[in-house]
Amino acid sequence: MIATAPQAPATTPTATTAGNAWHAICALDDIWPDTGVCALVGRRQVAVFRLADGSLYAIDNHDPNSGANVLSRGIVGDLGGEPVVASPIYKHHYQLRTGTCLENPDTPLRTYPVELRDGTLWVQA
Repeated sequence: MIATAPQAPATTPTATTAGNAWHAICALDDIWPDTGVCALVGRRQVAVFRLADGSLYAIDNHDPNSGANVLSRGIVGDLGGEPVVASPIYKHHYQLRTGTCLENPDTPLRTYPVELRDGTLWVQA
């Protein structure tokens, strides 16, 4: 399966909640289960993932171990019951819930709250 990102970067509607803006990313159906897409949220690239069980996650798209913005194209899976994405460069595993790199815990990623509203994914950043 190949997921395709929306044509335009997701810099469209925002709503502010408690000092943090919520950004509309794309329709849920734009992300195939067990894949991710990259969205431009402000000036930051965010990797948004949809798992087959319906759970949604958002982490930084930047892989600090390779220096590349590639995590949205990583392989989604689970290690010991924990949902992870494997970087397509060096295959480091990042926990989707916490952003922790299993092979190098000193390089955690930022995670973002994700909500589904009327079929649209929103990320708070």
